[in-house]
This record gives sequence, structure tokens and C-alpha cells, in this order.
Amino acid sequence: PPGMEPSSACACISVLGYDPKVYYRGRGAIEAKSLGIPIDDGDVVFRCNLVAIRDGKMWSYSSGYISTHEAQALVTALDETLGSDKIHFYPGVSYRHICKLKGREDTLLATCTPPHDIPDKPIGEFLPSGQGSDLLRDLMKRSEAVLRDHPVNIERRSRGDIPATMIWLFWGSGQVPDMPPFKQIYGLSAAMTSGVDLLRGLARIVGMDTLDIAGVTDGLDNDYAAQAVGALQALENHDLVVIHIEAPDEAAHAGSIDDKIEAIQRVDGEVVSQLRSWQPDSLRILVMPDHSTPIETQTHAPDPVPFMLWGPGFTANGAERFTESEAKNVGFFVEKGYNIMSKLIGV
Repeated sequence: PPGMEPSSACACISVLGYDPKVYYRGRGAIEAKSLGIPIDDGDVVFRCNLVAIRDGKMWSYSSGYISTHEAQALVTALDETLGSDKIHFYPGVSYRHICKLKGREDTLLATCTPPHDIPDKPIGEFLPSGQGSDLLRDLMKRSEAVLRDHPVNIERRSRGDIPATMIWLFWGSGQVPDMPPFKQIYGLSAAMTSGVDLLRGLARIVGMDTLDIAGVTDGLDNDYAAQAVGALQALENHDLVVIHIEAPDEAAHAGSIDDKIEAIQRVDGEVVSQLRSWQPDSLRILVMPDHSTPIETQTHAPDPVPFMLWGPGFTANGAERFTESEAKNVGFFVEKGYNIMSKLIGV
């Protein structure tokens, strides 16, 4: 919505049928919910990326898409060295982790920049700034010594992989959003499949079941076909299933048009095609990105996104291709994104 950041958190809250202006309280606490991290009064939760800095510039916001196994060893070392009764580091998936601070609500006032917004840019002007930023900057600086000669990074360098040279703290939040259950609002039982902590956290907050499907990841190695099969199986005992696929966004952040095209083609060929062939007389499908991530900028943009509604009750409106320009020409515009869920289920 106007006046809000084009983040995955705001966008996905909207896609799920909730007004982000009402419910968004920051991303960190949502991801913590996914990982089962307790949040008490006075706690502040930050996303903690493992990043790579080279020559003072943001070399890789993902440390070359470091593996979860390697990252967990690094985050454990960070917690053992930098952690205390007021500072805790929790491992997540790949480069995405959590830092929880106790009694430092002032850090919520700091201005922080997501590392994926500054590829190849000097980091100096994008470090946390303003009130409460001193602790964040100190932890980020001290992390360099912990990571520099860690065996994981020594091994990554020997293989020619990008090492994790520093942590990057952003997306601070001190409150899990108080969102009413999805079933209470829409009258449907629902489940979600995603390789991303944010989405799994949102699912748990609104009472959706989270599906554990082998092969589902947050990257280009995602098993698209398995994700579709698992979602269809979940429809046997759920009214609605949300399939979230991160790969196109990751490819765009990396600036790889080839990987983004491949990811979109696989979504079409291995996911959408399976869904369309399953009980076409009774299944409704909504296909859409949660936000725009242009290759040119490698970061999110607040532009309108195309969507497709297919199934019983929907009729063709002249669109022949699933593109931004085609959607604009059709002129079917949903001004408030959180109303898209109502259009899908017909309430």
C-alpha cells in the first residue's frame, strides 16, 4: 500500500487477506515465530544476515547462498562469542538468522537498510544509524573477527566459495502481530508450503498448518514438482493451500535474468500445470508474485503486480500472456491488495 515499504512481509500479509497497515509490526518477530523463538516483553528481534563484504562494498547479501549446515556452525560461534544473557543469536535457514536483544527497545528507533538493497555499494552510508544504532553497529563490527578464521570460512575459501565475513542486522521488531485466524475471517481451513521462515511464521500466526515437504527450499534448488504434489495432497483435508516459491525473487536479487526466467518457467511447467489438471471443475487458482523485484535494480519495487484467477466462476478477459503490460492493458485492478483473497474464494 502507499506509504509502506514494498517488503515481502507487507506484501505477503496483504496476499493472505490482511491489511498490512493494520497488522504489520516488523518482520523480525514473525521470523522468530517460525523458529519457535520466545519473545517476551522488552525483547527486540532483528533479522541477522550472514553477508560478505569486499573492499568496503556489499559483495553478497547471502554469503554466496551459504548452506544451512555451514551457517548454523557460524551462528553458533557468534552466539558463543558475542552472546550474553541479553544478546542471543539463533540459526535459521541459509544466510537468514535471528538476533534477539533484551531490554534494548531503543534499537527499534535505528535506521537500518536491508543488505539486498545495496548490492556492490559501499556499506559505510548504509550501516545502522540514529538512536539505538550503536549496539547494532558494534555487534556487526565484532562479528568480523569471529567469522574471519572460522573453519567453515576457511573451507569455503579453499573451494572458491564466497565466505561469510560479517553479520548484518535489520528488520527489527518487538511484537508478533495480533492477527485473527484465517478460518475465523474466511471460513476455510488452510495450509501453507514455503521454504522461507517469514511465510511459515505468518502461517502459524494466522492458524494455517505448515506443510513439511521434502525438497522445498528457499532457493533455485527448490523441488517445484514435489511442492505441487504436496500441496494437492494437503487439499484432501484443507480448503485452501498457499504455495510460496522464493526462487524467482532470489534470482532477481542476484541480478541473474537466466535464473529468474528458469524459475518462472518451472513454476509454470511443474506447479501451475499440475494444479490445473487436478479436479479442474472444482479447483480455483490464484497465481501472483507478492511484489516486484526488477533485475535492473536487484531490489523490491512498489509497482503493481500481475495476477491470474482461474477456475469455476472466472471467465477469460482477453489476456493472452501473464505479464505486467498485459495485466495493465486488461485493466482489472485490485486497489487494496488484501482484497485479492476475497476475490479468489468469493466472499
